[in-house]
Amino acid sequence: MSNIKLYRHALSGHAHRAELFLSLLGLQAELVDVDLAAGAHKQQEFLSKNRFGQVPVLEDGDVIIADSNAILVYLAQQYDQAGRWLPNDPMAAAEVQRFLSVAAGQIAYGPATARLVNVFGAALDHAHAQEISHGVLAVLDEHLANRDWLVGDHPTIADVANFAYVAHAPEGDVSLSEYANVRAWLARIQALPRFVPMQATPVGLAA
Repeated sequence: MSNIKLYRHALSGHAHRAELFLSLLGLQAELVDVDLAAGAHKQQEFLSKNRFGQVPVLEDGDVIIADSNAILVYLAQQYDQAGRWLPNDPMAAAEVQRFLSVAAGQIAYGPATARLVNVFGAALDHAHAQEISHGVLAVLDEHLANRDWLVGDHPTIADVANFAYVAHAPEGDVSLSEYANVRAWLARIQALPRFVPMQATPVGLAA
């Protein structure tokens, strides 16, 4: 097995996606903490790994993959020979991609942004992020009404990609109380073998 390194920040939901999936796959990885507060992600050493200056970055031997969703796709195709986490079926694969886009879109601009304001003091529109959050959570709750997972009958990288920021939405003052199906889905992910949680922050509704 290659020597895998994951450059991450403990409070980054994007980094947690990669960390969680590595664990779910049973892969050993060295976790390298990047000091975002000190601007380590904007130094040349890190920029040589990801020109966008963002965590996470995965090093797998000579392979370097930046972007959390790209890392999920790489790990699934490289290490999940059974094709369970990223289905080979065109329709199912397209559905997974749809939810990767949700993770990079509404989830990023909703619960992730609302949390950024409270956890990191980001100067962003908190109220608008909360509005987006409840919009996407309502859609997800309806989608999960008669299914256990976002795509198909078992977990995929679609679930991994969307988990952290939904689970930690209360840190951004976004309540999950109205979304019973979403809460049940989060619990199913947390019950998976080798699940690892993201570090909690006692802010917002999670204080």
